[in-house]
Amino acid sequence: MYQLFFSPGACSLASHITLREAGLPFELKRLKFAEGQQRSPDYLKVNPKGRVPALVTPEGTITETPAILFYIAQIAPDKKLAPLDNPFELARLQAFNSFIASTVHVAHAHGPRGSRWANEPTSLEDMRRKVPETMRDGFRLIEQDLTGDFVMGDRFSIADPYLFTMSSWLKGDAVEIAEFPRVKAHFERMQARDAVREALAAEAAG
Repeated sequence: MYQLFFSPGACSLASHITLREAGLPFELKRLKFAEGQQRSPDYLKVNPKGRVPALVTPEGTITETPAILFYIAQIAPDKKLAPLDNPFELARLQAFNSFIASTVHVAHAHGPRGSRWANEPTSLEDMRRKVPETMRDGFRLIEQDLTGDFVMGDRFSIADPYLFTMSSWLKGDAVEIAEFPRVKAHFERMQARDAVREALAAEAAG
């Protein structure tokens, strides 16, 4: 049995969806960010970074979304969630997820998490104003790369829940998803998947 520490609306949704796609047994452990539970002594023993997701496995705890997604793909190879037998295609997938983690997620975080990088109120406000521009920049590149139903073309992979999660943040970042027709189609396609509906319902249940 695996344990996934998550917070509703956070990037942990990608790992949650992927666990369901893989058909793995897991327990959800909710953290209430508004109450600072991610910084509680008990959780810091699980993940000293004080962030989500954290996946507790029989071997130990894994943090960081790209690592968790890749781990799930490897322990459920029959689900074909990553092209594990094709080094080039696997590198392409990892490049996409790395871009999401290092560029798109960071661009978003400059709004609600600007205090990680600056202290002055004017600096924080400038960072918030910049978010729509930088999110658009990232999603323009994603839009260009989407040439099929899924990130990897016609094959669903661990990249798709990650993109779905980032796409769900666009409206809150003052960006209309309709500006990116391929991204919008991908988002709607993902919404129809059982694993996505189940994950969203579980996180909304409280």
